[in-house]
Amino acid sequence: MGQDESSMGFGGPPKALSERSLAAVAEYIKTGRDKRVVVLTGAGISTAAGIPDFRSPKTGLYANLARLNLPYAEAVFDISYFRSHPEPFYVLANELYPGKFHPTVSHAFIALLAQKGLLQMLFTQNIDCLERAAGVPPSKIIEAHGSFATQRCIECKTEFPDDKMKEHVFGGKVPHCGEPGCNGLVKPDIVFFGESLPKAFDNNVHNVAMADLVLIIGTSLTVYPFAALPGMAQEDKPRVLFNMERVGMIGNRSDDVIELGACDDGIRKLADELGWRDELERLWRDTVGDEEAERQLRGRNEDEVEDEVERLAAEVEAVAIDDDTKADTKEEASPETEPTKEVDGEKPDNVLSYQPATISPPPVPAETREEVKEQPKTEPTKTESPKVPEAESKVQPPEIKSQPPQDAKTPQEQPAKPAIIKEETKL
Repeated sequence: MGQDESSMGFGGPPKALSERSLAAVAEYIKTGRDKRVVVLTGAGISTAAGIPDFRSPKTGLYANLARLNLPYAEAVFDISYFRSHPEPFYVLANELYPGKFHPTVSHAFIALLAQKGLLQMLFTQNIDCLERAAGVPPSKIIEAHGSFATQRCIECKTEFPDDKMKEHVFGGKVPHCGEPGCNGLVKPDIVFFGESLPKAFDNNVHNVAMADLVLIIGTSLTVYPFAALPGMAQEDKPRVLFNMERVGMIGNRSDDVIELGACDDGIRKLADELGWRDELERLWRDTVGDEEAERQLRGRNEDEVEDEVERLAAEVEAVAIDDDTKADTKEEASPETEPTKEVDGEKPDNVLSYQPATISPPPVPAETREEVKEQPKTEPTKTESPKVPEAESKVQPPEIKSQPPQDAKTPQEQPAKPAIIKEETKL
């Protein structure tokens, strides 16, 4: 099959698997009815769906947003910036809103796991709701960074109706709260820089420790606390990574398996080994239709990506914020002091023991901060957020790289060369 033989990682030979391969993983799944599978997904799982890439240097959404009317690309997901300039986010929301994109084969595989009673829990960093569209039960989904599924006023927290939200997003209008005397901005329940993580995340991390198998699909594992989840799996339980490159500490345990390449290609290989390929393809095509299935198989070329970026830029320019718009927006917002500082000053009740349940605003590039030049230079504080890494998989909410938790299992030795399978799948 062209697969590399397993090389020994920490802990010696495999304990749960016969060898470090997808064939052995399939054998492991099939040798018991009560296997509890936890799936961890990032933006790479939605690549084939056509959702814009966030962090890749050339095609990434952040890289291209730098060309638009923003002080810095990540500002589109900054709660402070959103309070005064919500228009760019809503142009982006029009692009990413549920219904425009369709699930991938990888999403369908997770739904198939649920149908077979094998899915313990899905933790996703994505905000696109494609897991729901694929048929994964909502009770089995933990959206670590929120999603477009619900929305509410950022001031009074009153929920906003789905139909009105859709009307505003596709009508190019910024929604405002209808509660008497409020008129606050409405935002999808996506975790912005400076906001708290959903309580459901902290309440469900124990599922990883209960898992018999952990599948990690399309994530860079650079953002905590999500990046700590793989380390919570028991030492003698297999972990399988489907990604374009090796990430985190995956590969250091004796039962780790790494499948490099496009997520859908790796998932199809595992489905072949399980004998589920026909069932998987049928479920996927029934969900997305033959036309969309063929489009995903064909993929997008560079011209299509460039056209999409140019169209997005034109839409942002159409709602460019001039001085009058800025003033109107500020009058509509609640007269509060530094919103980000207020958030940072709180102690959210869902704070994890190893990580504050907030995502801090990213540093603003020096060339965009004219006002800073007028102030005396000071040493940066230890709490200053590090720069966002440039390389990432696909769509997911803003991520800030942070230090791993003290209780995370990080081997002191140099990581051993993992068993890496690198093979193109021809359909």
